[in-house]
Formats: sequence, C-alpha cells, structure tokens
Amino acid sequence: MSEFPTKTEVVVIGAGIAGTMTAYQLAKRGVPVVLCEKGRVAGEQSSRNWGWVRKQGRDPREIPAIIESLRIWEELEKEIEADVGWQKGGTLYIAKDDDDLAYFEHWLGFARDYQLDSRMLSPDEVDELTGSEGRKWKGGLYTPSDGRAEPAKAAPAVAKAVERLGGTVLTGCAVRTVESAAGKVTGVVTEKGTIACQAVVCAAGAWSSLFSGNLGHAFPQLKVKASVLRTKPAPLITETSVSSPGASIRRRQDGGYTMARSGNSYFEIVPDAFRYFRSFLPALNTSMKPRLRVGGAFFEELVRPKRWNGDQVTPFEQTRVLDPTPHQGTLREVLAAARTNFPQLGQLEIAETWAGMIEVTPDAIPVWSGVDNLEGYYIATGFSGHGFGMGAATGLLMSELVMDGRARVDLSPFRLSRFTDGSKLELNAR
Repeated sequence: MSEFPTKTEVVVIGAGIAGTMTAYQLAKRGVPVVLCEKGRVAGEQSSRNWGWVRKQGRDPREIPAIIESLRIWEELEKEIEADVGWQKGGTLYIAKDDDDLAYFEHWLGFARDYQLDSRMLSPDEVDELTGSEGRKWKGGLYTPSDGRAEPAKAAPAVAKAVERLGGTVLTGCAVRTVESAAGKVTGVVTEKGTIACQAVVCAAGAWSSLFSGNLGHAFPQLKVKASVLRTKPAPLITETSVSSPGASIRRRQDGGYTMARSGNSYFEIVPDAFRYFRSFLPALNTSMKPRLRVGGAFFEELVRPKRWNGDQVTPFEQTRVLDPTPHQGTLREVLAAARTNFPQLGQLEIAETWAGMIEVTPDAIPVWSGVDNLEGYYIATGFSGHGFGMGAATGLLMSELVMDGRARVDLSPFRLSRFTDGSKLELNAR
C-alpha cells in the first residue's frame, strides 16, 4: 500500500474499472487524486466480467458515451505502456429466429443515427465468420469495430498508470464516510485515517447505494449474480465475440474462451428488493428478469447497518471482496450449448469457473451524476452488466464532470435525480 496521504483534491472510492479509469483521467489532468479500495484492485466484478468492449446492442442513450469509450480503449495500451489484452475483433449476435432478426433490425436504426459500422449478416456470412460448416442460423448482427480486453489485466494496469502519474492507490483501505461542511465535501474518513479533499467520486459498484445511503443519498440499485467459465486452450475459430443461443463466447489471450449466457442471472431476495420493488417492477417483464432465490443473504443484509459513523467498523471492512459461488448447473448448460453451436471448437474443457455480483438500476443504464445538497459528491455506478466496456468513458466523463461541471456527452439521462424527480424511467431492455 502507498504511503497514507492526509490531503488531496479528489478521492475516488472503488478500484474497479470505473474507479481506476476515473482516477487515471484526473491524474492525466494533473489533479491530485487518491484511489481507495477496501479490498484489492479489480477484486469484484471488474475482473469477473466477460471482457467485451462493444457498441453493439447498447441502450441508445449510451451510444455517444460508448463511442468515446472505444476511442480510448483503442489507444490505451500505447498510452499506459501496458498490456490489457486489447483486440479489435468485432461483436456478433446470432439470430435463432425471426424475432431476433426483427430486434436486430430495430436496433440497427439507432446505430445508423450514429454512423456506426454495425450491419446485418446473412446465414452464410455468420457461418464464414464463425468457421462453421453448414450450420445455418437465421443471420446475425455484426459490429466489426467492437473489441475485447482481459478483465484481470485492465484495471490493475490502469491503477499502476495512476501511480506513475503521481496519484495514490490505497488497497485494503475502506472509505467509511464523507465529511462535509456547509453542504460541501471537505474530506473522507477511511479505516486508516482522514483525507481532506474537495470532491469524492463513489465508484463502488454493488456497494454504491449502501455507501451513499449512509450520507442520505440512497437510490434504487440491486445486485444479481452471474456465473462465468473459461476453457482450456481450444482452436481459434473467430476473433469476434459471439452471442449465440445458450452460450456467449470470447477468445482469450491464453488461447481459451470465456463463456457465459445472457439473461441468466440469479437474484437472491434481500430487504432492498422490497424497498425498491416498485422501481424494478417494469424490469420483471423483460429479458432482464433474473431467476429468484431466497437464502442466507436476506438475513445477512437484514441485520446489516444502514447508518454508521466514521469511527465505526463498516460493512466494507467486514466484506473485503464479494466472491459468490458460481452456479455450476448453469455453466454446464453453457458449455453444452457452446459444444453444440460450435462443434469446430472440439472437446471443450473447463479450466475455471467463477461468479460476480452485478449492480443493476431499474432502467439498466448507469448513474453518472452529482447529488443534490452535497456539493463535491459524485456517483458512477449502476452499469447493469455493461460497465467494463464503458469503463474508459466513465473515467473521462466523470473527470470532466468533477473538474469542469459538465461532460462532452449529455449526462442528463444518467442523473441520479431521475429516480426521485417523478421522471418516467425508460427501459429499453429486450
């Protein structure tokens, strides 16, 4: 751990991809910044995701930001002089039926508005792109300029770049609360001591609402569990990240594939599910609908404190890293689907399985926002399973919001107050 600082300009909470990228963009501007992480860099979802960096399929409100994000990802390795596994290989969604084709065509209308290179593929083109022989799908949606990176490498590499630029990265150092005076941020209290500052960015992922709630700024955010596997080395059939019926695959640097399945997350019912039930009700009628479970998490969170002082041990110190157990039955189904859809991969073998907790908002788009009545406090969270690829833009936009009061992208759809100002939440999930 770096030497403990007692003063800085901005404190960023959470060393996932959103937090590290935010600290990096601030450090690039010469802004004194301290990045605080309760556990280890990228210990939670930022190292557990699929590694896709895509424009394709995005909520239309996110498209301007993801365009910025891809621009940064493409130059990141050169800029930070580190390997993050970047590869421009494209994204392919395979259509199994006419409903899929209709949805892809509908989304393509948004892509054309932004001059994206997305296009529809014929069944033969899908076969050619995936190295298939005679397997006839209905077609597909393809964006060749999309890419991928290695989640386990990206945030740690960016954190090291923050330090080279003069920023401080503190691991094993939970921020307990934010101090303020006259409605303005004056510092943070960590388990190691107090850091005076003028601004705080909460990029704490699944912990963001709990942390903000202690300050009086709770918002509707829940978390779902998603399971993932990686295979042992297998034949290279495509450089493209592919979503197919029952299995999504991404080529890895180690020669294997990361595999998972869309729309197959698990939500364990917790007290916040009742608290935010009305906000999340529309999502239950979409493909976002998770499988519901009741277990020990309900009682753990029931007794978890919602308020605490800076001199008290917090939930963030009691749980350094969220490390849920993967659902092996789901992963067996994913592997079987991959073998069926892509027999050219041969006899795939599992090398490792894991799970991560994804923070979700009712409308499945992020919060990039300041908060009312606390000047200098900002939130970057709620990426709903799409945050890794968006991480580079998150850093850029939050740095601009903090330092300039505005960002190059219109952030009004992502304001925190949309949950409380009577706005009708628009859910574009399928």
